[in-house]
Amino acid sequence: MRATMLGAAILLGAGSLDAQGRAFTPRDWYRLNTVSGPAVSPDGRWIAFTVTTVREAENKRHSEVWMVSGQGGEPIRMTSPSVESSNPRWSPDGKMLLFTSTRPSSKARTWGLRIDQPAGEAVEVDSLPNGSYSADGRTVAWADTVEWKADTTRPDGYEKMTPMARPPYRAVTKPLDPARFDGRHILDLGYKFNGPGFIPAPRWAPRWNPSQVWFRSTGGGEKRQLTNAVYSHQSVALSPDGQWVAFVADSKLRSDSLARAEQDSLRRARYDAKLSEAPRNDHDIFVMPAAGGPPRQLTSAAGSENSLAFSPDGSRIGFLSQRARTAPVRLWVVPAAGGEPVNVLGDWQYEPNWFRWLPTGALLMGAAVGGRDAVFTVDLTTKRLIEIVSGRRRLPGTDIDVAGQVMAYVATSITSPTELYLARGDGSGERQLTRFNAKLNTEIGWPEAERFTYRSVGGLEIEAWLQKPHGYEPGKRYPLVLYIHGGPHSAYGENWFDEFHNISGSGMWVLFTNPRGSSGYGAAFTYSTRGRWGLEDYQDLMKAVDIAAKRPDVDSTRMGVTGGSYGGFMTAWVTTRTHRFKAAQADRMISNWWSWWGTSDVPGLTEFEFFGMPWERAALYDSLSPMRHVHKVKTPTLIVQSEEDHRTPMADAEQWFQALQKNRIPVEFIRYPRSTHDLSRTGEPWLLVDRLGRLRQWFEHWLKGGQGNVAG
Repeated sequence: MRATMLGAAILLGAGSLDAQGRAFTPRDWYRLNTVSGPAVSPDGRWIAFTVTTVREAENKRHSEVWMVSGQGGEPIRMTSPSVESSNPRWSPDGKMLLFTSTRPSSKARTWGLRIDQPAGEAVEVDSLPNGSYSADGRTVAWADTVEWKADTTRPDGYEKMTPMARPPYRAVTKPLDPARFDGRHILDLGYKFNGPGFIPAPRWAPRWNPSQVWFRSTGGGEKRQLTNAVYSHQSVALSPDGQWVAFVADSKLRSDSLARAEQDSLRRARYDAKLSEAPRNDHDIFVMPAAGGPPRQLTSAAGSENSLAFSPDGSRIGFLSQRARTAPVRLWVVPAAGGEPVNVLGDWQYEPNWFRWLPTGALLMGAAVGGRDAVFTVDLTTKRLIEIVSGRRRLPGTDIDVAGQVMAYVATSITSPTELYLARGDGSGERQLTRFNAKLNTEIGWPEAERFTYRSVGGLEIEAWLQKPHGYEPGKRYPLVLYIHGGPHSAYGENWFDEFHNISGSGMWVLFTNPRGSSGYGAAFTYSTRGRWGLEDYQDLMKAVDIAAKRPDVDSTRMGVTGGSYGGFMTAWVTTRTHRFKAAQADRMISNWWSWWGTSDVPGLTEFEFFGMPWERAALYDSLSPMRHVHKVKTPTLIVQSEEDHRTPMADAEQWFQALQKNRIPVEFIRYPRSTHDLSRTGEPWLLVDRLGRLRQWFEHWLKGGQGNVAG
């Protein structure tokens, strides 16, 4: 890792001055501004972006599109504060700023503002879809389904019933009296999903509606449907001269349903035979004339290609792909006329998140390097990578102008909420363009985190951080809370995080790590926990706790543990394995893999991670379920769960609560209404802040004897 490394010996003696300013409290969350989605105008003169604020009195978030000059100056609000607007982009000629908006009395999603001349209100735009444009901006291609409406001409007596109550296609039972049944009639899997909630089955015989390739002139005229096939067309890319369309489709051009059935069959066979994830060719790249005509297959290697982009001269196509589900994502380049794809990254440890062609024929690429993000240039001749944007921070959005000379990115660090930055195309001359959180930053002292790495089981290097308590004074001892991230294939890192500052603001250490199974360290690291959740990853976590507990400024007799989703599972698991923690908070938890599999909207997660369904791997599902070991728990636990969470449904939290109650372990159970698995990230502001307050109160009570400012 190129980030600064601090060994355990250095960490033990580390110390720093406390950040200036008061401590963060949960109510400060309402004042946070989030910057996202930068879009650089084609000429590099302007950068548009989204700003999201919180309207506390209305219990809602609000998003607007703003713009700032590349020369600096005050940002300009471009959209009305009375409507929601986000995701800005530019027309190819740079004359119009396009964005997504939901506005009264209109079904349009894409709106535009003239930038090249005085203009009034935004207007609806349908001639500039979010697709792939030719170099001159005159034509565009994209993928979309054909509009289709179900047959509603045949009355069936159920028209007045709610969609979920109405008998679906192929149902055997019917309501005796449609007016008296207001339940849900379910026939197939996929009837619920976290966020959308319950999804009604088709009323009539379903018609498969694969996405097709569409093409149009940006100067006007009707859009044209170029394909009418039984398979879906994805990741459409138009050549710079507008003459060719590349897309991704099933490798054998079979219908979506047949391709999916074969994929499921092959996956099932591998699990039954206890085989590891083998390379499989699900999708390939095809090229066809923009005027229409039969597709030509360009690739045939194993993997699922995506993110297609033609080189500036149209001679090559870049794409991302991984040979198997557990293989690393690689960046590839293939001749557009045909030939062997080239793996640009070789055996590089890390994986690209995105890439862009530069006018020089080189590539711009973003990747997570452990817990931080970086931007690289890639020379296709030498395969050399040069890191041009780096530092201890995350970069959640990056864009560059057509000439490759002006690069804008959103950046955040542990002590800095999101802001917009600008640099030259080579990463030099970085400047901060926005300061939406400046007032909050001057009031609050954000404690820094010390980064360290250590060797764990099997010699694996693990990255971790220890964030200081607010008001830290050398020579004093402070409680510590271990945070465990979700996923497990996600990661903590070098970004501002409300939950960490919530706890450190109360005068406690926050220890967070990326144990094996985390993303950002290469595919081998990410998938090393398959079939072994709670084993070596648990040891990774405890070794970090051991290192922190040896510090003279950490009170090892007052430690807590918390986490959400996979972190909620691990929090429960930790309390069955050790009594070293005096308090726990299990968020979006999983206590019983059997019941989770039967109620979650993503049972395929454990079918993949545990190599089969519960009855096929009964011993594994049993042994890794915290519920099988709940009699060992002695740790007071706060359980937080959302009523509409279909990812980690309520049943597992209910089981854990009941078991702790029966065993007379101090436990509290908070159930949030109108909330999904994403409460802590995108939930209702009042409930999100309430949750922050309860986490703080719980750990203050058990680790500090009820001391400290709770509500703020």
